[in-house]
Amino acid sequence: MDYTNCSMKNAFLLEMQARGYLNQCTDLDKLDNICNKQSITAYIGFDCTASSLHVGSLLQIMVLKLMQKHGHQPIILLGGGTTLIGDPSGKDSTRKILNQKEIKNNIKNIKKVFTKILNTSKNKTRPIFVNNYDWLTKLNYIEFLRDVGKHFTINKMLTFDSVKLRLERKQSLSYMEFNYMILQAFDFYQLFKKNKCILQIGGSDQWGNIVSGVELIRRMLNKESYGLTTPLITLASGAKMGKTEKGAVWLNENLFSSYDYWQFWRNTDDRDVKNFLNFFTEIKSDKIDDLIKKEKDINKLKILLANETTKILHGEAAAKKAEKTAKETFETGGFGLNLPEIKIKKNDLNQGIKILDLLVLNKFMSSKSEIRRAIKSNALKINNEILRDQNKVLKQNDFASGKILKISFGKKKHYLIKII
Repeated sequence: MDYTNCSMKNAFLLEMQARGYLNQCTDLDKLDNICNKQSITAYIGFDCTASSLHVGSLLQIMVLKLMQKHGHQPIILLGGGTTLIGDPSGKDSTRKILNQKEIKNNIKNIKKVFTKILNTSKNKTRPIFVNNYDWLTKLNYIEFLRDVGKHFTINKMLTFDSVKLRLERKQSLSYMEFNYMILQAFDFYQLFKKNKCILQIGGSDQWGNIVSGVELIRRMLNKESYGLTTPLITLASGAKMGKTEKGAVWLNENLFSSYDYWQFWRNTDDRDVKNFLNFFTEIKSDKIDDLIKKEKDINKLKILLANETTKILHGEAAAKKAEKTAKETFETGGFGLNLPEIKIKKNDLNQGIKILDLLVLNKFMSSKSEIRRAIKSNALKINNEILRDQNKVLKQNDFASGKILKISFGKKKHYLIKII
């Protein structure tokens, strides 16, 4: 929805709009008026289907960070209960069902990202962590149907994209998934009652679920609440945000190194640079406009983007280290000692290690056939020398100073192989 002509006054919502975060709102004028008068509490929910969030969730986290900047308190709902069911929004098939132990472990790891990015020291804006497992598992089914279920009609639920698209494609939708929107609405109701949370924020694919929560609060409590969505990010190339040839761009460093994270942003499509500077950095929007106008070298802007995004997640030292490593690797052809590593044991080298086996085993490339194609096209290098032999066996004398070797695929993918 276009809000460019809306007469907003609140600094938080104005910056939401300037950065491109604002997609839809149930009643923007009223929300603007409330935010002008007082600090509010708002929440965003995250399902815990993996041990880390990926970069596709980063925009939501940046919104939480923006809330804190403007004096509002964010609630982070980690869906220990709803993850047991699975959100059908934007999915073509039923998600894998996780057990409670797996979900608990995921929650523990996911929390680490929020504590790195958000300010946890100021009491008034300190993030509140909640887990909907705590209330959803205590529900009495008959009472829930009678008191909550009566406010939802099948007719309306069938109009929501999360349901409608699956049915139109003749893809199965379980009764369990069908109930997801009711549980999400109930989450909002619970947080409204217990935490005075008046705003739910989510991606645009969550609009139906968010509106259901606003409606449930109105029907059960005769109170007003608000829903706001952010846009789903589409890349200029048409590719899905946050995917690389290695898979998802995870936010936890044990799954995706700070150097790889820096490189992900450094390799941004030219056409996406301005949007990403607004979405994923704290540089002021008007300054970004000036930079785009004045800086003729798009690569300098990409380095700025990579440094700022990496600084927010991994810290300034990690950002500087990644930039230095990239410079050593790409500009001077050096080894860049902070590159991602593949470690091998010295004893394993006595018999030699086939290069194909090593690279597939460590997921440098997805298959031996892909490696063979790379070798055939002269795209694979060892220590900056083209690798021509697909049957190459690595031995001790291949390693610089007897301990280190650099493997490169094209211009952008480099790893160090180290003997331990």
